[in-house]
Amino acid sequence: MTYDLVIGDRAYSSWSLRGWLLFDACGIPVKTRSARLYTDELPNLLKDYFPARTAPTMRTPEGAIVPETIAIAEELATRHPEAGLWPSDPQARATARVLAAEMHAGFTALRSYCPMNLRVSYTDCQPPAEVLADLQRLETLWSWARETTGSTIPWLCGAYSAADAFFAPVATRIATYNLPVGPEAMLYVNAHLAHPSFRRWRAMGLVDGADQEFYRRDYPRRDWPGPVPLPATSADCADTVNQACPYSGKPVTHALELYGRRFGFCNAFCRDKTLADAEAWPKFMALYHS
Repeated sequence: MTYDLVIGDRAYSSWSLRGWLLFDACGIPVKTRSARLYTDELPNLLKDYFPARTAPTMRTPEGAIVPETIAIAEELATRHPEAGLWPSDPQARATARVLAAEMHAGFTALRSYCPMNLRVSYTDCQPPAEVLADLQRLETLWSWARETTGSTIPWLCGAYSAADAFFAPVATRIATYNLPVGPEAMLYVNAHLAHPSFRRWRAMGLVDGADQEFYRRDYPRRDWPGPVPLPATSADCADTVNQACPYSGKPVTHALELYGRRFGFCNAFCRDKTLADAEAWPKFMALYHS
């Protein structure tokens, strides 16, 4: 058995992103069950996960139900001490827990004015004073964490930890809404945008369902500021270099073309998530380089 994780729309559910990163970025296998927000799908799915009321919610291999990302992080850290969800150094670990707790409970102005949307990026959203105050608090916390832990790498407390997973949705908001932060904070944001797990989540979020009208804004748009994807395009299945999907091993039914070569996949989602960001998927890149 493995863990189950209930998630909402990948493009929009910031809490789901945070919960999933606790697994994927730390190498813990998980099976996701997704439900579309603002429909009956999520409450109907959560009937099997009592007493949970929202995504993400985890079910352990033994059947324990664990809602809320704080609880998920702590339970996974207890069960998988080798995964490094929290730093091993006591001071760094205490700092990481402070960061995660404040992120879990705070920054309501930023959350409300700038809901997560991984499908677009804007040139300006005219953030009000309350949002600017939240951004200033973020920069204060991030600088304090590095000073306290002596971290000289992009992450806040040394190696990537649960604290960084908790701030990933904020980093995407800064990228989506082009929010004003200083150079050090922007380096941290860019590290999130380039993180392999985040790139995989966003690639799936770009293709798993229609746009949600609730998140639409009429601000002027710009290109996504993260890594530029390879120029793959949809293609028919003729003359693919592989006959089995690199992810499932099933026969190919859909294909893409990249630099003159065609690669096959077992369904549209496998192909489309690869179209969105081919370099995010190690199994595909291994096939590509073979």
